[in-house]
Amino acid sequence: MAGDCQVGQLHTSVLLPECLHYLAPESGRVYVDGTLGLGGHTEAILAASAPDGKVIAFEWDERALQHALKRLAGFKDRLTVIRRNFAEIAAGLDDIGVQKIDGLLIDIGVSSLQLDMGERGFSFQRDEVLDMRMDDRGGTTARSILADCTEQELADIFYYYGEERQARPIAAAIVEYRMKEEIRTTRQLVSIVAHAVPKRFHPKKIHVATRVFQALRIAVNTELENLARILDDGVKYLRPGANFCVISFHSLEDRIVKRKFKNNQMLEVVTGKPVMSSAEEIAANPRSRSARLRVARKRNSTREEKL
Repeated sequence: MAGDCQVGQLHTSVLLPECLHYLAPESGRVYVDGTLGLGGHTEAILAASAPDGKVIAFEWDERALQHALKRLAGFKDRLTVIRRNFAEIAAGLDDIGVQKIDGLLIDIGVSSLQLDMGERGFSFQRDEVLDMRMDDRGGTTARSILADCTEQELADIFYYYGEERQARPIAAAIVEYRMKEEIRTTRQLVSIVAHAVPKRFHPKKIHVATRVFQALRIAVNTELENLARILDDGVKYLRPGANFCVISFHSLEDRIVKRKFKNNQMLEVVTGKPVMSSAEEIAANPRSRSARLRVARKRNSTREEKL
């Protein structure tokens, strides 16, 4: 396993120049990074808002949080870290007495730490226990979903959260397998999926189990519900003229962001189409290929501000 220094080197923040462009950090301002991760975006915002800009960062993955704190130790009192999911932005900001912020960023992809070194079953590249919880303090695991959900419930999870067209045969295969043996590891699940999907339906560009793993991770961490919640609650804390930046990595998330931004009368959409990674960034960081950045601005005159 790589050490802390190596973890920092492995981590590359997606769409970093673009995020800084839209956030336009300034000294004396307060920004929220809703997904601290390994700290790349937060570090850049703090550097750009020197000497006294501040960042309030949310992170619910304890391991990622500890790596980020070491990386950002030099910023001292300019950084406040809250161990909560970004969906709890209202409670988090209220707890520390912050009423308004000058910009909000969330990056809702899985971090390189979770994929490469998480040991929680996020990736099928190694044989790991099927946990998939980003917050290990409680809640449902992928293993328990596979053990307890009905065949129909599993099919719905794979179809709606993973957009998996072979959801029904995969769910049927899981139910058949678990009658004989508990599904505990990523290797077991990969094997089940690979055998359940006819070879002619195996995708060419991604692994056959990719969408199933995505769906389970989303279900375990209630990711879409959390996203919808911060898109509603986060806007209320933005000052007029402040930008809300969201990086998503698949169409389910992107559609939610697009719809929420468009339908919120307090917001003005800044990016009509999502901002994508450049060819240079993709070459340096292949995981950025699917990243999409959407930005909306808090209107200068809203009913909320007048009340």
